[in-house]
Amino acid sequence: MNIGGYGQRPMQVPQSPSSLAAPQQFQTSPPAAMGHPPISPPGQQLPSLGSPPPMTTIGSVTAPPMGMPGPPGPGVHQPPLGPQGYPQQPGSPMSGPYGAQMAGPQSGAFPGGFPGGPAQMAGPPQKKLDPDSIPSTTQVIEDDQAKRGGQVYVTNIRGQVPPLVTTDFTVQDQGNASPRFMRCTTYSFPSTADLAKQCKVPLAAIIKPFATVPKNETPLYIVNHGETGPIRCNRCKAYMCPYMQFIDGGRRYQCGFCSCVNEVPVQYFQHLDHMGRRMDLYERPELSLGSYEFIATLDYCKNNKPPNPPAYIFMIDVSYNNIKSGLVKLICEELKTLLDRLPKEEGTETSAIKVGFVTYNKILHFYNVKSALAQPQMMVVSDVAEMFVPLLDGFLVNFQESRAVINNLLEQIPDMFADTNESETVFSPVIQAGVEALKAAECSGKLFIFQSSIPTAEAPGKLKNRDDLKLVGTEKEKTLFQPQRGVYEQLTKDCVAQGCCVDLFLFPNQFVDIATMGDVPSHTSGSIYKYSNFQVNGQQFLSDLRRDVEKSIGFDAIMRVRTGTGFRATDFFGAIYMNNTTDVEMAAVDCDKAVTVEFKHDDTLSEESGAVMQCALLYTTIGGQRRLRIHNLSLNCSSQLSELYKSCETDALINFFANEIQYLGKTTLGSTELSTDDRAFHRLLVNAMGVEETQVLLYPRLIPLAIPAPVRCSEERLSESGIFLLENGLCVFLWLGQACPPDLIQNLFNVPSLGHLSSEGLLIVKQKDRSEMLFRQHLVEDKGLHGGASYMDFLCYVHREIRQLLT
Repeated sequence: MNIGGYGQRPMQVPQSPSSLAAPQQFQTSPPAAMGHPPISPPGQQLPSLGSPPPMTTIGSVTAPPMGMPGPPGPGVHQPPLGPQGYPQQPGSPMSGPYGAQMAGPQSGAFPGGFPGGPAQMAGPPQKKLDPDSIPSTTQVIEDDQAKRGGQVYVTNIRGQVPPLVTTDFTVQDQGNASPRFMRCTTYSFPSTADLAKQCKVPLAAIIKPFATVPKNETPLYIVNHGETGPIRCNRCKAYMCPYMQFIDGGRRYQCGFCSCVNEVPVQYFQHLDHMGRRMDLYERPELSLGSYEFIATLDYCKNNKPPNPPAYIFMIDVSYNNIKSGLVKLICEELKTLLDRLPKEEGTETSAIKVGFVTYNKILHFYNVKSALAQPQMMVVSDVAEMFVPLLDGFLVNFQESRAVINNLLEQIPDMFADTNESETVFSPVIQAGVEALKAAECSGKLFIFQSSIPTAEAPGKLKNRDDLKLVGTEKEKTLFQPQRGVYEQLTKDCVAQGCCVDLFLFPNQFVDIATMGDVPSHTSGSIYKYSNFQVNGQQFLSDLRRDVEKSIGFDAIMRVRTGTGFRATDFFGAIYMNNTTDVEMAAVDCDKAVTVEFKHDDTLSEESGAVMQCALLYTTIGGQRRLRIHNLSLNCSSQLSELYKSCETDALINFFANEIQYLGKTTLGSTELSTDDRAFHRLLVNAMGVEETQVLLYPRLIPLAIPAPVRCSEERLSESGIFLLENGLCVFLWLGQACPPDLIQNLFNVPSLGHLSSEGLLIVKQKDRSEMLFRQHLVEDKGLHGGASYMDFLCYVHREIRQLLT
């Protein structure tokens, strides 16, 4: 065991599944961007650049005095501090706006100026407001990209606000986690609970622990402390990180979270330099980086045994609808090539993931695909009330070894059920079968379930149609989105305990009760996909399936968020399961899943030491190795509300509010035009989204194809002679104005005119067609189709409320 040799030679341990490059030798000298001596550590408070303007406080609303500017927007910013507290020069790696993420007040936005003049409150009718004069989301995005795009974002400054999620930037980890892993609603926490209550800004972090690291950034380093395992604080159990302060010549360290003084283990001892830093600071990732991984010891494994590699089980509904539509044949054809692309550990030639296959309608069929067989063997379980797996050997196999038998099976499945008339299906027993199979194999894994109808067959978890539109708009409306409990509640517990993640692909033609069917996937960190009126050429489905199978993932995960003294994590939102108030359990965690964590004060926070947090994720890799992934973040603390508002990140705030609405069971939309299933589907989707995904979902990109730069998401931006692309991360619309030039239509679609164009199978929207209604609901700056204020109406309302408070 070479404890002290870390950094002297490349590590030989396999790389993290989320890493896109092999482990690199950890640098033994400070990065060039830091200089020498190094800049202030991430947890150290830097001097202020100047006092903010005085604020007027009325009740619980704080605003700048009339005539004074508010917090700086993208067009007005203070330069960030350089290594010694001096303003950073433009063009350096750290230059960029240090502050707000919203457009600041713009003069002329309303008659009398913004936040407004007396003319706006009363008197004769005013002329129509100019939409171009009000704060613009697309302009904020463009400005941030222009100022910070293409730059290196160095994470060595505590409490600095990162670029927007829409901005293209590169992260250099120097002590705080990348914003790809952690984003906060504000990067300056209020010092006291009273101040937090007064500011009305939720204090939260949106954590995406497995976020994809771009190829031009360094993948996470893996630290192996051998049989002794990671170094932890004796009191709060926080893991070794850059916020620990070494004292007494290096023989002890003070925890940066609870201030407990700990003895340094003999094998971890290192002398300190003249500035009190360990001599091996830049040789150890856990002392100088915000994110890294530890190899876990047997103490972190179930039953003190190393885990087995996970398994993927494909469970296909072969009822009449799926056979008739061609879906079963499409799935089988795709799996022949897709299984070659199962995720694998960095540096290995083949995937260690085992695969298994089940087909079902009102009974279940298991398949023996052992490599020694000439033909696959089917075993039927018709007693779905007492689910069991009829075979162990030959059900979960290595694809490479059993390729011939598996391909044979995939060829036969569509023909085996070609003449079926069975339309009833089960659902709960299908998941139970998957859990039992993983339990028998002593491994974690993922179930891929392809289902088209509500499970009405006599079996545990049988559902009925409870879609009552008369409840919409009443107090009982929320019951439509509450899952039917009982069997599914126990099923969720079984799945989480086994590390069984459920991904559900739905192809409904009518109500299927997504609120209930999606309950197990949403609590096992699974994904839900919905394809209404599925066509045989389901390219969107195939694209989703490929990405779902190939993406990086960890299994059987437990996450704990620790904080410094003065505040703590209180609420957790996401596709998670919680058996207690602190441990976030995830059957699996992939590169798309985010967990939102809300914080509350329990004491006063120090402006000098700031606020620190650490996310520790224990999980099993796809190769069967137990690891700990650590993300650390330090924030500023302030007694000035102006500092807090200046450090807010709007996209993270919106993500928090979207998740809080789901958590509190509140309903939105309130229209019968959108089906109950569609509303339930979107609620479950938002529940697991990161900031990047909610940003584009809630403010779609509207792009004129003639000049491909996003414009404001409003009908006013459309032109009758134009073609516009609108996408929100889930779907893409192509809107065609009714005066589109015929030659353009001919070149694009090979038809002579707009009238000859069919929109079947494509989200092509022709102006004034019925299909335009679906498109228009995504034009979020306009009034809703079924009521609600426009963006301009909302700003006017807020403006009036502020004026009323100030007067």
